[in-house]
Amino acid sequence: MKLLIIYPYCLEARVHEEDISIVPMGAYYVAALLMENHYDVEILNWYNFSREDQRIKDILAEKKPDVIGFSVLHANRWGGIEIARMAKQVNPNVKIVFGGIGATFLWEHFLTHFKEIDFVVIGEGEHAFLNLVKCIENKDHEQIEKIRGIAFKKEDKVVKTASAEFIHDLDELPIPAKYFTYQHVALTRGCPGNCTFCGSPQFWGRKVRFHSSDYFVDQLELLYKRGVGFFYFSDDTFTLKKDRVIEICKKIIERNINISWAAISRVDHISEDILYWMKKAGCIQISYGVESGSEKIRKQLNKNIKTDQIKKAFSLTTAYGILARAYFIYGCPGESWDTIQETIDLINEIKPLSAIFYILDIFPGTALYADFKKRTKENFPFTEGDRGNFDDIWLKQIEDILYFESDPHLSQEIILAYGKKLRTTYYESLYRFADEIELTDNKELYMTHSDFLSKLGMTFTHGDYSQIEAIKHKDKIAERLYQKSLTYYPDHRAYLGLGIIKQKNGEYEESVSILSKGIEYFPDSEPLHMCSGISYMNLGKYAEALPYFLKLRHSKDAAYYIEQCHKALKNT
Repeated sequence: MKLLIIYPYCLEARVHEEDISIVPMGAYYVAALLMENHYDVEILNWYNFSREDQRIKDILAEKKPDVIGFSVLHANRWGGIEIARMAKQVNPNVKIVFGGIGATFLWEHFLTHFKEIDFVVIGEGEHAFLNLVKCIENKDHEQIEKIRGIAFKKEDKVVKTASAEFIHDLDELPIPAKYFTYQHVALTRGCPGNCTFCGSPQFWGRKVRFHSSDYFVDQLELLYKRGVGFFYFSDDTFTLKKDRVIEICKKIIERNINISWAAISRVDHISEDILYWMKKAGCIQISYGVESGSEKIRKQLNKNIKTDQIKKAFSLTTAYGILARAYFIYGCPGESWDTIQETIDLINEIKPLSAIFYILDIFPGTALYADFKKRTKENFPFTEGDRGNFDDIWLKQIEDILYFESDPHLSQEIILAYGKKLRTTYYESLYRFADEIELTDNKELYMTHSDFLSKLGMTFTHGDYSQIEAIKHKDKIAERLYQKSLTYYPDHRAYLGLGIIKQKNGEYEESVSILSKGIEYFPDSEPLHMCSGISYMNLGKYAEALPYFLKLRHSKDAAYYIEQCHKALKNT
C-alpha cells in the first residue's frame, strides 16, 4: 500500500519564502508511525508548486498512491483542494485525507463542500490516521466509524466520531529522525496561554505535554550526524520547565552536538540560569510574543504579560549574547495612534535587534473567530442560501480575515499607516540599539559574545538588514560591531568584515593591517588571504599581493588575480 503525505502550496505568494516552506512537524510524526507499522510512506513538500504545475499529475501518476494525507494549514487549504482534485482525476479510487490545524477547525466545511475529500483527521492525528489507513487497507468500513478523532461522509451526511484522546506519553511515538531529515523540532505539545488570536489552546489543549530530555536530544543527535547544524525549536514556549531545558542543554554539550538553534519563549518564563545554559548549548535567537506596548491592547488579546517582564526578558537575553526577536501585532481591538506610540515607546526601551510586525488576523479555532461570528451573525454578506453556515466564508479564495475588516473604527488606510510608522521608526532606531548592546561580563562567554557581535555586524553588510533602505549607516553600524567583537575574542568574521569595509572605503593600508592580524589567528583562511591580496593590489603592491593568491592556487578566483599580478610585475 502506497501512502503520500503532501504539504500543499499556499494561496498567496510570500516575500519571505521561509514563512511557508517548512513541512509541519506533525506530518513527520504521522509518517514515522506509519513507517514503524511497515507502510510505504513519502512526504512531499509542494509549497513551491502551483495549480498550473504539470508535475503534480505526473508525480501522482508515477507514484500511484492508495491514500494521500494533506497537511493543511489555513493558508494552504486551497492548494490541498486543488491537488486532491487532480489526484482524483489521475485515480478516482485514491482516498483523500485532510489533517492538521486548518482541517481540524473546518472539518464540516471541507466534507460538506468538497467531494474530493473523503476523510478529515481532527486534532492530534498520529493514531487516528494509522487506524484509518489500516481500515482502508482491509476495506473494513464498519470499523472506520469506531475510529476516534475523524470525520467522513456517509450517505450524503457528514459524520464525526468521538474525539481522540491526547497521547499522554509523547515518547511512545517513534523519533521521526529515524526516517526523515528536518530542522524543526519540538519538546512539547500545548501552551498554557490562552491568547485570543491563537488556535493552539483549542487544538492541543492548555495542558502541556513534554518529551523526555533524552528523546529530544536523541532526535537532535540523529539529525546532527546526518549533517543538520541549525535547528528551530518550534515549541509555543520552549522554556516552560526550567530544569528540563537546562538538562537538555547539558546533554547537548556532553554529547558534543555542535549545533546552533533558535527558540520561542514567553517573557514570563525566562531567567539568567536558562539563558546561560541555552547560550552554552548553541542558542542564538529567542523570539518573544510582545504583541503591543499597550497593556490595554495586550489585555484585549488575553496576552497576560507585564511591561516589566518584557523589559527584563529582552535585557537579559541580549546580555547573554542571544538575539532577542520581538513579535508585534497591530490593528487590534482598540488600536489608535496612542497605542501605536506606546508600542514605539516600548520598542525604544527593550531595543530588540530583530522585530516582526503583523496585522491582526482572524482564524478558525481562535477566540477572535468565535467573537467575529457572534458580532457578524446577522449582517455578514452571505447569499440567503449560505446565511445559515458562517464557515461558508471560506469558500472564497482567501487565506484569512484581517480583524480591521470587521471593526468600523479601523480602516485599511489607517492600518497601513500604523504599519509604516512602526517599521520606519524601528529601522531608524536600529543603529542605536546595536550601539547600546551590553553583554554580561562572564569570561566563559567571551568567545560566544564575539561571535554574536560579528554575526550581527554581518547582518547589516551582507544579511537581511543590508537590503532595507530605511536602515541608515549600515557600514558604520557593522564596523562598530566588528570592532566590539574583537575586544572579546579573535573572530574570523569580524576581521574579514572590517577588512572588507576598509577596502570598500579605499582605506587599503588599514584593510591590510586588519586582515594581517586576522591571518595570524586564522592562517588557513581563504577569504582573509583573498581580501589581503586585493587590498595590496589596490595599493599597487603586486609583489606583496602575489603570495596571498599563490596560497590559493586551486581557486578559480585566485587564478585570475595571479595572472593580473604577473602581468603587472612584468610591465614594471
